[in-house]
Amino acid sequence: MRSKITLKELAKLLNVSVSTVSKSLNDSPEISPKTVQRVKELAELHKYRPNPTAVNLKRNRTGNIAVIVPNIANTFFAKVLGGVENEARKLGFQVITYITNESIKLEQQITELVSNGLVDGLLISVSEETQKLKDYDHLFRLTEYEIPVVLFDRINVDMELDKVGVDDKQSIYNAVKFLHSKNLKKIALVCALGDIGLGKQRIEGFENACRELDIPLNKDFLIISPDTATLKTKLDKLLQVEEMQALIGLDYLSTLLASRVAQENKLKIPEDIKIIGYVNEDFAPFLLPSISYVDQHPVAMGEIAASLLIERIQKPKGKEIINKILNTEFVHLDSTRF
Repeated sequence: MRSKITLKELAKLLNVSVSTVSKSLNDSPEISPKTVQRVKELAELHKYRPNPTAVNLKRNRTGNIAVIVPNIANTFFAKVLGGVENEARKLGFQVITYITNESIKLEQQITELVSNGLVDGLLISVSEETQKLKDYDHLFRLTEYEIPVVLFDRINVDMELDKVGVDDKQSIYNAVKFLHSKNLKKIALVCALGDIGLGKQRIEGFENACRELDIPLNKDFLIISPDTATLKTKLDKLLQVEEMQALIGLDYLSTLLASRVAQENKLKIPEDIKIIGYVNEDFAPFLLPSISYVDQHPVAMGEIAASLLIERIQKPKGKEIINKILNTEFVHLDSTRF
């Protein structure tokens, strides 16, 4: 849509050159404060907006950033994308979103696409296959092309890149420590992520806490499988033979499954068993019973990641690699009521 007024028309109304108008709008020290004020007031009056395409061409940029997420089944990533969109728009950038569905092949194809000058930088949470294979050549190529890359959430990648995430080990350690402080020792872990990437970090946090707090670490208390049916079968079997005091779900799916299976086994939550997990803050209060959860602040993660990437785009040199770790928060709802 055409701007209500052009630079040339503003210059004509003010009886100054187009260059003077342009410099005034960009707060150039070459122009007197009085003239800058006159230009800005008239521009505001006529709702002047610069042409973003022209601005980006002048700066040799596209004005676009890409975001690659592994899936959208997990509402966590939708929240992160919301944060990215908020911050990018504020800073004058458009966001192009891609979904890999946990496939390294698709991830490689997308990074090849964005390396062709389509975007100025990339935010990425790598796929499960990428983590499993530890194949990051496609990301190395982007750095060789001097395309800024920021990793978010799944940041356990051995590369010198800016990263934004949370301390997954510590988050689960703290959850176990809380339950232990309430004299609970029969605690089971339920994980649909498998034992790679985030799943591995959270499992290690659980095991570390159990060892340090002298909590029994029975292998049957570790219910781990990327297959939902297998996960349910294992948890069913455990709850039928052991009087567990608490369950910790390490992801969205396993948290909901833990709650469902516990209730199917006639266990009352929180009277008979406590549950902590990873669920969307918007949904958690409406579950029955409401589920206590680890808040990873996904919107803030997206905003910080976008801000960091755009700063890299605008100032590509002279800054050390940043590893930003956000503090998680334990939100108590019905499932951990004592």
